[in-house]
Amino acid sequence: MATLELYTKGAGVWIPDPDAVWVSAQLLQDYSPGENHLLLQLSNGKVRHLHYPLDSPSDLPPLGNPDILEGENDLTALSFLHEPAVLHNLRVRFLDYSSIYTYCGIVLVAINPYDQLPIYGEEVIDAYSGQDMADMEPHIFSVAEEAYRTMTRQEKNQSIIISGESGSGKTVSAKFTMRYFAVVGGAAQQTSVEERVLSSNPIMESIGNAKTIRNDNSSRFGKYIEIGFGRKGDIIGANMRTYLLEKSRVVFQASAERNYHIFYQLCASRELPEMRSLKLDAPENFRYTNQGGEMQIPGTDDLENGSFFFVLYQMELFRILSAILHLGNAFVFSQADDHSLAVFSKLLGVEGPQMAHWLCHRRLAVGGEMLAKPMSGRQAVEARDALAKHIYGQLFTWTVQRLNSALRAQRGHVKSFIGVLDIYGFETFDQNSFEQFCINYANEKLQQQFNRHVFHLEQEEYVREELAWSRIEFSDNQQCINLIEGQLGLFDLLDEECRMPKGSDESWVQKLYDQHLTSKPHPHFQKPRMSNSAFIVLHFADVVKYECDGFLDKNRDTVFEELVNILKASQLVAELFQQQENAPSLANGGVRPGKRATREHKLTVGFQFRQSLQMLMDTLNSTTPHYVRCIKPNDFKEPFVFDPKRTVQQLRACGVLETIRISAAGYPSRWTYEEFFSRYRILLRGLRSPEQVQSLCKQNLPQLIPDPDQYCFGKTKVFFRAGQVALLERLRAERLHVAALIIQSRVRGWLARIRYARILWAMVTIQRYCRGALARRLALTLRYTKAALVIQKTYRMVVVRQLFLVIRQATITIQAFTRGTLARQRHRLRAAVLLQARVRGWLAREAYRRVRAAVVLMQCCVRRRAAKRELMKLKTEARSVERYRELNKGMEVKLMQLQLRADQQVGEGESTALRETLHAEREAAIAEVEALKATIQKLESQKHEKHQQFSSLYLTLLLLSSSSVCVFVHMCAEWQHQAVSEASAALRAELDEERRKYQGLLREFARLEQRYDNLRDMSLLTERAKGHRRTDSTQSLSFEPPSPTLLSPQSLGPLSPSPFQPSLPSPEEVRRISVTSFSSERRLSVWSIDSPMVRGRPCNVSPHLFFPELRNTVSLRRLLTQGEIQLRSQFAPESADVKMWSRRDGQTGLPLICPLVRSIFFYISVVLNQHCCSRAVTCCFFLCSVPPSPLTAETSSCPTQQKPATVTGLLECRKRDETKLIKNLITDIRVDSAVSLPPGLPASVIFLCVRQADCSGDQTRARSLCSAAVTAMKAALKVTSGFEPARSLWLKNVYLLHDLLTQYHSTEDDTDTIAAFLSAAPVVSRLSIPLYSVPALLEAETIPGLCGSAVKLGTSRKRAGSDPRTVGGDAPTMASVLRELGALHTALSHQALPPTLIEQAFHQLTYLISASALNSLLLRKDMCSWSRGMQIRYNVSILEEWLRSRSLQAGGAVATLEPLIQAVQLLQAGKKTEADARALVQTCTALSSQQIVKILTLYTPHSDLDERVTLNFIRSVQGLLKQRSDGHPPQILMDVRRVFPVTFPYLPPTVVHAEQLVIPDSLKISFLRKA
Repeated sequence: MATLELYTKGAGVWIPDPDAVWVSAQLLQDYSPGENHLLLQLSNGKVRHLHYPLDSPSDLPPLGNPDILEGENDLTALSFLHEPAVLHNLRVRFLDYSSIYTYCGIVLVAINPYDQLPIYGEEVIDAYSGQDMADMEPHIFSVAEEAYRTMTRQEKNQSIIISGESGSGKTVSAKFTMRYFAVVGGAAQQTSVEERVLSSNPIMESIGNAKTIRNDNSSRFGKYIEIGFGRKGDIIGANMRTYLLEKSRVVFQASAERNYHIFYQLCASRELPEMRSLKLDAPENFRYTNQGGEMQIPGTDDLENGSFFFVLYQMELFRILSAILHLGNAFVFSQADDHSLAVFSKLLGVEGPQMAHWLCHRRLAVGGEMLAKPMSGRQAVEARDALAKHIYGQLFTWTVQRLNSALRAQRGHVKSFIGVLDIYGFETFDQNSFEQFCINYANEKLQQQFNRHVFHLEQEEYVREELAWSRIEFSDNQQCINLIEGQLGLFDLLDEECRMPKGSDESWVQKLYDQHLTSKPHPHFQKPRMSNSAFIVLHFADVVKYECDGFLDKNRDTVFEELVNILKASQLVAELFQQQENAPSLANGGVRPGKRATREHKLTVGFQFRQSLQMLMDTLNSTTPHYVRCIKPNDFKEPFVFDPKRTVQQLRACGVLETIRISAAGYPSRWTYEEFFSRYRILLRGLRSPEQVQSLCKQNLPQLIPDPDQYCFGKTKVFFRAGQVALLERLRAERLHVAALIIQSRVRGWLARIRYARILWAMVTIQRYCRGALARRLALTLRYTKAALVIQKTYRMVVVRQLFLVIRQATITIQAFTRGTLARQRHRLRAAVLLQARVRGWLAREAYRRVRAAVVLMQCCVRRRAAKRELMKLKTEARSVERYRELNKGMEVKLMQLQLRADQQVGEGESTALRETLHAEREAAIAEVEALKATIQKLESQKHEKHQQFSSLYLTLLLLSSSSVCVFVHMCAEWQHQAVSEASAALRAELDEERRKYQGLLREFARLEQRYDNLRDMSLLTERAKGHRRTDSTQSLSFEPPSPTLLSPQSLGPLSPSPFQPSLPSPEEVRRISVTSFSSERRLSVWSIDSPMVRGRPCNVSPHLFFPELRNTVSLRRLLTQGEIQLRSQFAPESADVKMWSRRDGQTGLPLICPLVRSIFFYISVVLNQHCCSRAVTCCFFLCSVPPSPLTAETSSCPTQQKPATVTGLLECRKRDETKLIKNLITDIRVDSAVSLPPGLPASVIFLCVRQADCSGDQTRARSLCSAAVTAMKAALKVTSGFEPARSLWLKNVYLLHDLLTQYHSTEDDTDTIAAFLSAAPVVSRLSIPLYSVPALLEAETIPGLCGSAVKLGTSRKRAGSDPRTVGGDAPTMASVLRELGALHTALSHQALPPTLIEQAFHQLTYLISASALNSLLLRKDMCSWSRGMQIRYNVSILEEWLRSRSLQAGGAVATLEPLIQAVQLLQAGKKTEADARALVQTCTALSSQQIVKILTLYTPHSDLDERVTLNFIRSVQGLLKQRSDGHPPQILMDVRRVFPVTFPYLPPTVVHAEQLVIPDSLKISFLRKA
């Protein structure tokens, strides 16, 4: 107990309570030794007096901690370490501050909030990455960061042990831990290992988690995941180990519980087409899923949660799981026909009669002869359930092996690992069986390891501080562990009983009684009073009663060998049991044979569990452990509801209170000498010099604490036992109280004298002013009396005059209005007549114009209609040439008839009239014939013109296609290389396929051999059996035979997403068939760049060589679409085409046309006509839309090469010298040499080389040179990180190269390389912006002494694996930050960068500084105080002044500091009244609502004059924030990954020539030639 002097009036104590466990109370009078009671007043809302009885001083209630320690981050920082203090601190942090994490020494206590909290985003990971564990708020990421940093620094393996009850959040904590490692360890190397590690969690949850009474997603197995890291700290692999799967849940579930999630997910997916063959039904209709009565978990969708399995597994895996469900519905009491058993047999591909027989019989060896003995109904059900558990256990083990195969390291060697242990916590129920016994045994081992590790850390601290320490006594649970695992212990006797032929649970319990109660009584073993079938074990956490029923069966976990042999003969599940034979021991139970088997098959579950647990303990002992204890606050899963009873029970069970007890046994309170001097300097006497702090503390501390055993001086710290810090706080408060009384007396006297002097002066002044006022009042009275008469006279005169003036003005106004009215009436009468006459005339003229216009319009319409009809008639007659021919033919016949008639009538005297008629008709016929000939000639001329236009358009098409010859040649070379690569890959695939077929044949041989043995045994049994065999009526069911390639580990690589082989043909086979289908074209398949066609001579090459993709319509359409888009983007404007070709060829006119282009487009047209005419029409329409251009005779042959434009002043770099140029100019250049170069020299050299390559027509080389320069500059920026001049140098070169290429791009119209580099330039510029650390902005004490007395009552405890803190080291200061910023600004200015670019760089930099500082402030409770806010505000003002002095505020650099400024203003503002709340909400506009509430919650007073922020004030602020509609995102931390877009201001540079460059010889680039 603490010292008795602290039990004074007003002190707080804790007394037991049946409901709240502990309640606080206050002493109403001082305690004197010898008193038998305490007078207390409760503070739980019930104001009453309580007499607390005392028998001895040891019965005194525990003392309460000072208010300044309420809500402390670390429980070991409390002055009084006991159970009520721990419980109260956790409750305050959980309910009042919504903080679910709390440190307890090396343990992180995590309380499940049962709610979604925004504290796990990537911005939180960034905030905790690289930070010290003691400086940040407690978080699971802080523990992960501590483990990661310790691993990378010390190169030692780490372990994170997560334990707790079911439903306390262990699985979620493990997932967040692995997510942190995936983000931090996957940043350097972009691989898929991190995704696989995270993707394994839902798979394991589906097959290993189930709904229990306490948790909807309870893990029914333990797992230890080792995440392997490489030399650079990146994740390269992982491995998973599992422990004690609860296989009994497969066949039995308690009330309100469920089976494993995978079964319900399968049933929910039964309507899918691929699942219908499994014959699934609703989970209510399966015995293995309906026993608990819970078919659905509220808020979850089994169909949606199980969808990921379709990616990893195939249908064969679902067939195994479905078969287990059907097996549970099988009736095995007799060998009658059963539909469920038949479905089970068909799904697994086993013999139905054999399975039905051996489920009801067992094999016995009698005198060397094998007999089949029928089993009872209960035995048959047990055999069926054992088979189901065995299949599921083997499937679970196989899945874990497949996941480990996929997570295995694929590159490099695992240098170190971090293990995450997600294991069950201590369990105690009303009925405790074998599973609870194993779980509690594992927790005993883990608690022993935890106690010894805590003791080891305490010992290391004492040795480091060179203390004369004595051994700390702590409760070691070795005796309980010996009772369980020792010789003749519980496990030993259980295994012995399992080996007995007629062993039973009752005989085993009787042996326990005889061994541990009668023979050698054990202190941790007891027998229940009212039961002979149970025993009691006194564990470290609680006393647990175990029921022995089922212990032997669960420990044996056997299945008959005949059933396993039948499954081994199956093609579907043979793989699951072949791995069982290869394993050295069984991981999921043994097999009960009918004959004598090897000892290997008799390993019990308890023995295997002990072996795996020992391996786990060896692994944990070889690593540095980190502990996370998860607490379940209530049993109703209500968010932020705290049940003290359940919490205390778990704190006792998980070892948190044991940590407190071990810490309290030594020196829990630890202060550095500087912190002690800063806090308690008023208690120290003598010369208070900071240089003599240690000697001053050693000199004065014995006078403050007389007992030397209560403190101890270390090398750098002073250590105190529990309660001594509270004693020092009381002494400090008393000293301050005495000093306050003296100050108050002096101040009150001074105030009284000041008040008397002010009153005397006020009295004299009042008298003077009163007398003067009376005299002035008399004089005013006399003056007012005389002036009153004058005023009255004048007033009366003014009133009468005003009345006269008003009357006179009114009279004049009336006369004026009357005369005006009469004049207007006379004028209006004359104007109206004239106006009417004009209006009527205008209306008549308008009516006439409208009528005339209508008549003209009607005449025009009628005439136009008649003209149209006549025109249509003439057109019709002109088009019908054949009709005129027929008319002409008829006219000739008529003429002949008329001629005959005329000859006949010559003699009759009528010849004259007939001749006239014939002549008239002949002239009309000739006129019609001439008209028809003219029409035909006109149509032929139009046809000829159309033909000429078509010829010109076709020539234009060929002209446009000639520019794509080089593209087709390049495509042919790529296709040739791709064909060779695909051929080699096909050969390798065929070799692998042959290997897999060979291994499959071996497995098929083993399966058939096993099936032959089974049939032989059945035939022998049939010969001995009497009677007749029954026939299986279910043989008529036709099922598709299972695939022979099931679950083969050889058929899968570590990266394979599925363990089953696809049945589709290989793309290589299709490609090989298409290539070999043309025998006449195989000679041209090896076509190189040296062929005659490339050199310019025409050659007859088959179009199939260039278009192997045109073998099918889909590829053809895709190719045509790409070609059409490319043509439209390159050859849309005709003027651009003419200009480009004239410049490149040095001629006027269009380029030449190659015969190869003719053949290619001829082939395209043929294929288009065969397959996709619509696309051909579209493409031809586009090509024919280009205006035609004439071709001359001079352009009738294809040129051999292009003529480059003549440009002087460039630098030529040969292809073989490109790597050397980049290496000497960028990569290997020394930093000091690079800084001394003229600004922009590397960029100028690179630009001249790129320009020369582009002008020479070699765009491939220009593009490769640009890409190499970009890559080299990125590497140089990374290498020179932290050196401002070098970083500024490369930023200058990037900017200059950007401007040069932009200038060149504006003059050249065909520079794709330049466009590609311009798109990459902003990326390079982002890399050139640095990021500084910001501890100086928060921790630098620029104002001396401001935070001197604000030292928190911490303990400076060293975390596990962390480095010892150096005392007196160089602390970060604002001066150092300003020096770095100044160096960067000087370097940027030296490179002559434009001011806008410098402003953008500092805008990004100040944002990162502000965001990082604000995030650190939101995660550090020690920074949220008034004094620290004042210090930070002063530091920010220094930074603001520096930015304004450099004229950087225009770019927004100062504006980015606004959130940080408002945060520190929030720390300094008043936080008591409603007006203060409104002022805070109106002021902090740059902060989100979550950030404001977080700062108010973290606000901690660091002096006695300050107070905490009340909960009522925080709720009031929250209410006001809800009314504010701001656009801030709903997150607490700022995004430090935000990168502002960089805009390069374009300033046209001067023309660069090679003659102007001064290239020093040190660069060694003399191989460049001037061009």
